[in-house]
Amino acid sequence: MIEPFQSDNVFLADVAATASRPGLHLWWLGQSGFLIACDGARLLIDPYLSESLTHKYASTDKLHVRMTRRVVDPRRLVGLSLVTSSHNHTDHLDADTLRPLLDANPNLPILIPEANRAFVAQRLGIDPSRPIGIDDGQRRQVGRIEITAVPAAHQTIERDEAGRCRFLGYVFRLGGWSIYHSGDTVLYDGMAERLREFSLDVALLPINGRSPERRVAGNLDGSEAASLAQEIRARLAIPCHYDMFEFNTASPDAFVSECERLGQQFRVLRAGERLTLENH
Repeated sequence: MIEPFQSDNVFLADVAATASRPGLHLWWLGQSGFLIACDGARLLIDPYLSESLTHKYASTDKLHVRMTRRVVDPRRLVGLSLVTSSHNHTDHLDADTLRPLLDANPNLPILIPEANRAFVAQRLGIDPSRPIGIDDGQRRQVGRIEITAVPAAHQTIERDEAGRCRFLGYVFRLGGWSIYHSGDTVLYDGMAERLREFSLDVALLPINGRSPERRVAGNLDGSEAASLAQEIRARLAIPCHYDMFEFNTASPDAFVSECERLGQQFRVLRAGERLTLENH
């Protein structure tokens, strides 16, 4: 089992000591989960902080053996401004993470793809009117956080009967910073051109790739993620969606090598590790 860089009390102490300082502060929580603190806001993106998938598939031929120990109990994450889900897969919409999180933060806004509203309400046991819905091209303002939705292709751009995207990426603006979280995605036509418009400071990109034998929808691989980061002119690229489940992971080595070849700035984090950016 991979031990987090910091976890539990140490992790929470780092958040408490750092969150109100100037700059952008970002912690990787494992898989595609991130905590971002900036300008008095605390944003939680796609958290998976449970063993739910390990238990769900324990008696099947698709074991979800956890590789990295959990960073923190979701019940201890308080003072949040917004939590988001990019799509309905459990490692991005986990009831065993979000129910205790919402119990600990009774008024916490949750942002979701509008296409997934009924599914989210049923899974989390909440009123269907509670989530804030968003779709491709729409913008929402939640406190100090501005969110714009862009499509994600996992592995295609899938829409509901009303034409709304079931899989989304989000561009967050807070405190003068611009952060892109792609959700689960592969490349699609027009993706880079559209994202360039946001003048991105940070791109959070999956690198686990796609292999048919895994029997799950795939993502960018490391080289593709590095190339996309350069094409969208992201100031900094951070890889994610690896080192969580043994059957569906990849080394960040290809991402690192391609970033170095392209001259793309990057940072590889350990679960629970913080990155602070002080200057635009």
